[in-house]
Amino acid sequence: MKQHISLISLLVDDYDEAISFYVQKVGFVLLEDTLLSEAKRWVRVAPRGATECAVLLAKASTEDQRACIGHQTGGRVFLFLNTDDFWRDYQNLISNGVRIVRQPSAESYGTVAVFADLYGNLWDLIEMKN
Repeated sequence: MKQHISLISLLVDDYDEAISFYVQKVGFVLLEDTLLSEAKRWVRVAPRGATECAVLLAKASTEDQRACIGHQTGGRVFLFLNTDDFWRDYQNLISNGVRIVRQPSAESYGTVAVFADLYGNLWDLIEMKN
């Protein structure tokens, strides 16, 4: 049997501002933006070159969901963005005004920094050691 995670749902307040952040500031690719109803769209973004997993930008539709925007994991790092060139991607985040929560550090597994998305969700940017 072969399985893989294809999508991770991320609650957002607004489709267009979330698309703008992930595409223009983080450098992701907009894979799909399909209108499903007057209030719902199917929006997928992914890092350039990603083949198996994407992020589904899901607009919160209830008060409970809106209360969880930016807090889906209780303040822990939520998503992990692996890169083949840490400093290139780190500089891209800085130059695009992305908030860095933890400065770069060299760890036993690689180089890592933590950044926040537009809602405060925490991401690790990691270049793993060979």
